[in-house]
Amino acid sequence: MLRLSPPGQQRFVQAASFDVHFGGGEANVAACLAGLGGPASFVTRLPAGPIGDAAIAYLRRFGVGTEAILRGGSRLGIYFLETGATQRGSVVIYDRAGSAFSEIDRGMVKWEEALRGSGWLHVTGITPAVSRGAAAAALEAVEEARAAGLKVSCDLNYRAKLWKWGREAREVMPELAERCDILLGNEEDADKVFGIKAPHTDVGKGQISAAGYEKVAEQLLARFPRLQGVALTLRTSLGASHNRWSAVFHDRKDFRVAREHDIIPIIDRVGAGDAFAAGLIYGLNRWPDEPQRTLEFAAASGCLKHSVPGDFNLASLEEVEKLARGEASGRVAR
Repeated sequence: MLRLSPPGQQRFVQAASFDVHFGGGEANVAACLAGLGGPASFVTRLPAGPIGDAAIAYLRRFGVGTEAILRGGSRLGIYFLETGATQRGSVVIYDRAGSAFSEIDRGMVKWEEALRGSGWLHVTGITPAVSRGAAAAALEAVEEARAAGLKVSCDLNYRAKLWKWGREAREVMPELAERCDILLGNEEDADKVFGIKAPHTDVGKGQISAAGYEKVAEQLLARFPRLQGVALTLRTSLGASHNRWSAVFHDRKDFRVAREHDIIPIIDRVGAGDAFAAGLIYGLNRWPDEPQRTLEFAAASGCLKHSVPGDFNLASLEEVEKLARGEASGRVAR
């Protein structure tokens, strides 16, 4: 998508110009993985012409493979972001109807070619929320990846403003989740999608109990027997500019909690969950027998995204590993 934002913390009504970025759930994950040094490619549908060309150039700039991207349709989807501050939350407005991606459908992507040489497929709940065809294409991608022997992860990524095409997330997402190896979400997703609530937690009041999410993970693992693990990010919001950030991971053997990061001031929180997903995928591949190390790495990746403007996490591997070890002083590197 194209992201348009008023500069700084201006409101839409004040804006005389917009800052321009490209981004979107799976694209953010691919860019972060590429930045960590892993090969990553992105599959989507973009319009022919200079705006689609610019989106592809932006992906390539950060090392993301674009060979499997389809070209067609009349426009690129847009979202407008008004960045909040202190007690005023951020606002997102979507303009995706009639976009090239909203018109994608099952059978359009040559998945055998797109997945060749890959070991992992990542999808998000944003894709099936966009349109009936996008939901069908996401399910097809997961089915083809499983048939090809790839690991599959899905981030629930519930977006109430997008589920407008006739079916609800609770009706569609189980078809994806039951075919996945790893399921991800934030502190609200399991509740919004599956009705699974964490005890002793009130997200709206900033009361997050990490222990309560052990019950959430256990219920998800019981509902979807194929899953090998459930990872959830936990955001305690003390205001739009100040959050505490942690994560949990249940691999059917143990339930693990990452250290909590105090994030103030927040520069840009969009894409933090995607940076966490990328860190988890990276860690599960690099340290398959060190789940706590993987979780700390993923949480650090998501934390550092809050310091980077735009959707993509541009923190280096060295920076993520340093924070994962607990080195959080932010001192100047000279």
